[in-house]
Amino acid sequence: MLTFFIRRPRFAMVIALLLTFVGAVSLKLIPVEQYPAITPPVVNVSASWPGASASDVAEAIAAPLETQLNGVDHMLYMESTSSDEGTYRLSITFAAGTDADLAAIDVQNRVAQALAQLPAEVQQNGVQVRKRASNLLMG
Repeated sequence: MLTFFIRRPRFAMVIALLLTFVGAVSLKLIPVEQYPAITPPVVNVSASWPGASASDVAEAIAAPLETQLNGVDHMLYMESTSSDEGTYRLSITFAAGTDADLAAIDVQNRVAQALAQLPAEVQQNGVQVRKRASNLLMG
């Protein structure tokens, strides 16, 4: 059988190309059961203190919240911004595979513990905690 293909190299090439084509087509037709969650969950915390400067927001809002939230289970890192418009935003990124709902609840509980340390106007406006919807990088 080996000599058959050695004597007919064009036939062997056609068979190889045909198998490659069938493999490529079947790869596209294989159903995908589930895409993996490849983006880590993120929980966003935001607060506002109208009329406050960025440095006031950093001292009165950012410092107590970040101190309280530091060390949340499965947290990778935090990044925050304080603006001269009196707004504060904090993004907490968790390890991939962490349940985003449980992470948001844990963050909400820690924010509730820090509320007493925040200015009265911030307490009245409230501190919002939201989980960011996970976007898949492949699709």
